[in-house]
Amino acid sequence: MENDWNIAMNSLSKIKVISNPNNEPVTISGDADDLICVGVGTDAAVFQSLIAPTFAFKKYAEDKLAKVKVEANVYRILADSPFFSTCFAAYDEYLVLSYEEGKTLFDCILQGIHIPKQVINDVENAREYVRTKGLNPRDIHLKNILLQNGRAKILDVSEYILPGNDFRWEHLKKGYQQYYHLIDGNSVPFWLVETVRKWYNQRNKSSSYEDFMKFIGNFLYKK
Repeated sequence: MENDWNIAMNSLSKIKVISNPNNEPVTISGDADDLICVGVGTDAAVFQSLIAPTFAFKKYAEDKLAKVKVEANVYRILADSPFFSTCFAAYDEYLVLSYEEGKTLFDCILQGIHIPKQVINDVENAREYVRTKGLNPRDIHLKNILLQNGRAKILDVSEYILPGNDFRWEHLKKGYQQYYHLIDGNSVPFWLVETVRKWYNQRNKSSSYEDFMKFIGNFLYKK
């Protein structure tokens, strides 16, 4: 199996991932005809190889390489779980993961694709499973959850060793329960979703979910 992903290593060496300030997504430099970028985060980018399409390669920015071993160890602890990708190997700059089909919940909202309640239940069950492994399920947001055959598949487990609750999932769950019916089946403009995302990340951390939603409601009312 290893030979299957080794064939992509030369192409990966042509790609450079650069981190950006203010928790903004990474920038990708370089090009390889046989690689497709399938995801971009604040620390790394994920690529699928056309030559070895069953694998995903998560390549980290140079100043984030310490997270490679951290995330690989989290996957080792999580072991075999239907809620997460499989990690096959870890190298200096990247992880070799199972490629997972599906659209992120972020894309589902943009495209008006229905997000079933089962996805919410799956994430809740996944979080409980993570806790049984002595880890802390955090940094779970719209871009880190795939809709896969009506079920949830969670991406990016790198922060599960960190303490504290960032409440991102709790707020998303409340938003789903209270407001999702208003947009279910309708495409939401990218500018609006991205604006809400940025405002949420930049908000005063002492402000409550209710205060934030009131702020968003006032903004939409004025529009």
